Amino acid sequence: MIASESCQVTVFRRKPYIINGDKEYSHIRFIDLPSTRILGFEALFHSFLCTLICIVRRPDIVHIHNIGPGLFIPLLKLSGLKIVMTYHSPNYEHKKWSGLSRFFLKLAEFISIRFSDRVIFVSSYQMEKLGNKAKFVHINNGVTVLPPITTDNYIRSLGLQKYGYVLSVGRFVEEKGFDLLMNAFGKMRLNNIHLLIAGDADHETEYSKKIKELAKTHDIILPGYVKGEKLQEIFSHARLFVLPSYNEGLPISILEAMSYNLPLLVSDIPANKQIALEDHQFFISGSEESLIEKLENQLKYEFKPVMYDLTPYNWDLIADHTKSEYDKITKQVNG
Repeated sequence: MIASESCQVTVFRRKPYIINGDKEYSHIRFIDLPSTRILGFEALFHSFLCTLICIVRRPDIVHIHNIGPGLFIPLLKLSGLKIVMTYHSPNYEHKKWSGLSRFFLKLAEFISIRFSDRVIFVSSYQMEKLGNKAKFVHINNGVTVLPPITTDNYIRSLGLQKYGYVLSVGRFVEEKGFDLLMNAFGKMRLNNIHLLIAGDADHETEYSKKIKELAKTHDIILPGYVKGEKLQEIFSHARLFVLPSYNEGLPISILEAMSYNLPLLVSDIPANKQIALEDHQFFISGSEESLIEKLENQLKYEFKPVMYDLTPYNWDLIADHTKSEYDKITKQVNG
């Protein structure tokens, strides 16, 4: 909760992605906008519509998430609006984009950093990489700690048993490294331990098709996107959580796994290493040999919950910190 009840927030959403759209929250309203499903154009079109609405309605602050929508920041600044941009990840490093798309994302990054009044980084590594300027601030992603679910009806419907599977979660994009995990798992000789990868692709690609073919080859369970109590259930009963990513900002899926006290095994990329984990919880990014070795070591033992300090990822603290940055900007305007 943001500290001051006088703060009114309007959230723009894309209609095709809205789930439970009838939910209501105090001091928050939603504007649901039509959207295309064209890869590379969808987010741009949505950001343009949001920009036009902001220019007309003139909020005190426009808060933009990630660099892509930053292309429209000059229009907002010409209208006299104050801008906060949260930098989640360097999208131009994602393999799905063409050379032209990478160029525009790099341009968007330059514009976002140059013209935003405040830039919030979820990754301290990325903030330092881009120069740690005076208007930069590091604020973590957060996690909501939910009680574990004792029922196991859903995992049983998938042919699984409690603590009898390794879990990974995410979109089927190359940066997540799921093919590496699947190939490694396929080479291991494990008794009664399965691999469950919850997720899918927003847009079907050659890579997402490859993942689905590998699942058939290695007998890996792909339930698709999992939400609500079903998601709680698969986190509650997993033996180990693995994230083999090549590129991240601050991965919320790791924080979610920590909130369920799961043992972790993640790639040793800088974004993951900023989370305070033990050395044995990292494997060498991109190395199938390292991943197999660490998987075998972790799975030798019976499941034992791991206690993590989630204080830095508390949403109330994060909201208060974000609100304090808003206050600094509005004081500059009023002063």
